[in-house]
Amino acid sequence: MRQIYLKRGKEESLKRFHPWIFSGAIHHADEGIEEGETVRVMNSDHRFIAVGHFQMGSIAVRVLSFSDVPIDAAFWASRLQSALAVRLTLGLADNPTNNTYRLVHGEGDHLPGLVIDIYGKTAVMQAHSIGMHLQRKEIAEQLVKVMGNRVANVYYKSETTLPFMEPDNGFIYGGSDENVAMENRLQFYVDWLRGQKTGFFVDQRENRSLLERFAKGRRVLNMFCYTGGFSFYAMRGGAQWVHSVDSSAKAIELTNRNVTLNFPDDQRHQAFCEDAFKFLEGISSAAGQGYDLIILDPPAFAKHRGALHNALKGYTRLNMKAFEKIEKGGILFTFSCSQVVTKDHFRNAVFTAAALAGRKVRILYQLHQPADHPINIYHPEGEYLKGLVLYVE
Repeated sequence: MRQIYLKRGKEESLKRFHPWIFSGAIHHADEGIEEGETVRVMNSDHRFIAVGHFQMGSIAVRVLSFSDVPIDAAFWASRLQSALAVRLTLGLADNPTNNTYRLVHGEGDHLPGLVIDIYGKTAVMQAHSIGMHLQRKEIAEQLVKVMGNRVANVYYKSETTLPFMEPDNGFIYGGSDENVAMENRLQFYVDWLRGQKTGFFVDQRENRSLLERFAKGRRVLNMFCYTGGFSFYAMRGGAQWVHSVDSSAKAIELTNRNVTLNFPDDQRHQAFCEDAFKFLEGISSAAGQGYDLIILDPPAFAKHRGALHNALKGYTRLNMKAFEKIEKGGILFTFSCSQVVTKDHFRNAVFTAAALAGRKVRILYQLHQPADHPINIYHPEGEYLKGLVLYVE
């Protein structure tokens, strides 16, 4: 295994078990190291620190282990078994009412660069590093062994996360046309071929359940609905009606299919393919025509720090429009999934929006990612999902 050597003093973050090594910390490396290669990391005194995947870019090494161990089949099996044990502890794996959960959440499960979501008998694997991409088949082999009869198929989907590699989406183990999964007894289609992320936003499961408790008798607007998750939870909660909005025609089609799957012939739901701001602008507050429960769950407004300022302006503008349109006594569920937007950033943007709209607002809940998206205590950057439930007077 070839080696990388750090500049003096640059191992301090690794002593605190942070799993990233930035390119600026590297003094030199053995010749011929290729992207995705597994390397040993040495300090300036040539003492072992960590082993991980090398990659060109700002994050040069993603640490797999702080022990000098081979990264082999036994290593993958051990890490996957540990991840499964957590999901069994959470009551997510082997749950007859819910067969949808995240099994591996990158750094949160000590497997940086790897995401695995479970949808029934199919595991959808996504690589966020070249190292994980190159070892995908070995990981899939151990995944099937560890999961036993829980998983019959492994679908690999990394076109959007590693576009420069041109990895082919497809089954690398098994194969199935069955793409209906279950979340808290509700069913939904998973578009792991063309859908965003791994095909569904698993991280909103608990927040959707919370919304269901507020839905009875309310007029619901689900903005950026994607596959309609919040919409059919609202319907099960007894909403008076539900409107789903997304700018993607494919998302609207999938939302309608999911609503029909759970509530066939139910006339309470309508879907609109339209820009979010344009739709909000056109809302009428005529008696009985407004909304008293609104969900704002937009895609990431900032994917890097350089976009932070514009992202915060976007969150302020979006939430201000919702505050202006929501009925008195309404409930607003509002989210940010931008990792570079902190909880304080997001809250300040929402507070500014409330003040600009001139509404009295109370925080009922502060929301975050669920426990199957764990945060490595040594990697606070892993906390990405922020949400607020607000009562608007």
